[in-house]
Amino acid sequence: MATRMIEFEKGSMMEGMYDAYLGLVVGISHSYKFAAHFVKHSVVRKSLRYLGFDMKQTLEGIDASQGLRVIGVGYGRTGTYSLTLALEELGFPTLHTQHLYEHVEIFDMWTDNVFLPSIKDNKVTMGEPDFDMMVKHGFQATTDLPMALYFEEVHERYPDCKFILTTRKSSEIWFKSWDTLTKSITQPARYGGKIFTSVHKISKYLRWLFTIVNKDTTYLKAPFPLPDQNKEQAISSYEEHNRRVREVIPPHLLLEYSVEQGWDPLCNFLEIQDCPARPFPKSNSAISVQVQSISSFIVPLILVLFCIFYLFSFTFQRATGRTVLSWVNVKLNQLLHRVVMGRRKVQPVAFEAKEKPL
Repeated sequence: MATRMIEFEKGSMMEGMYDAYLGLVVGISHSYKFAAHFVKHSVVRKSLRYLGFDMKQTLEGIDASQGLRVIGVGYGRTGTYSLTLALEELGFPTLHTQHLYEHVEIFDMWTDNVFLPSIKDNKVTMGEPDFDMMVKHGFQATTDLPMALYFEEVHERYPDCKFILTTRKSSEIWFKSWDTLTKSITQPARYGGKIFTSVHKISKYLRWLFTIVNKDTTYLKAPFPLPDQNKEQAISSYEEHNRRVREVIPPHLLLEYSVEQGWDPLCNFLEIQDCPARPFPKSNSAISVQVQSISSFIVPLILVLFCIFYLFSFTFQRATGRTVLSWVNVKLNQLLHRVVMGRRKVQPVAFEAKEKPL
């Protein structure tokens, strides 16, 4: 994941251009990973399984005795990915929802245990996610939704786990960022889900998530693109969630935090002695997210069209003995010749006036 480690003047053109560049890099990266994931799991593994080879993932050697140690319980668009990068740097292997598709068993667990039952029943259900599965895959921390919604269950399952509630300066600022994100990702999820299995799962997740945030079951069955966010309901959900976290989690296990505060509050809360001196990681700005969503959809489309054109050109050259471009060039010349000749034929004939005899 590309991060902005270079400091620019806030709101400057250079900051926007650099964030757009990072968004393009990340979008292309996601496209590559979606394609690689599809080939690996939908082509290679299925073929090997058909031939009798067992391709089950082994999780031996992973110490799961400590359980989950840190949970980011802030809603999406509160700096959850910057927090993820910071936790990773502090030594906590962290699972963010943005990379959920890279872990098939975990994503399948969420889909089968939570998202699909809710969609099938056409009502909001929280299901029974397997938190231990994430621990067995080597993660000590998680951030972002949907895990942020399960703070009560996590606190009960892992009493020593610490919770970080990321927030924005105001609910209005949060919703503006949240609304930008949701509008950016629904179209890629709509079309990408028809090709890649992992994107199809993401579309199920979005239905479930939007239903929870907007308190509206319409999203569970509505066709893509999903309806716009309900500002009043979304803000109410955001504020109720934050209030409930403050009520349930004991103060000594909870840090209410803004990523703009940097390293110090985080290091103090997690009892990290050697706090990093380098700039706090910044990622997923509004511009970056929009470019990510567009590039993750456009780049694969361009590649597919290129492959189709290449195959067509190869077949055409084998069949006709000439390239598509040379054939087009000949046809254009013939067309221009016809146009020029046609104009000459319709030119008016000039008649010389004859003198009348006196």
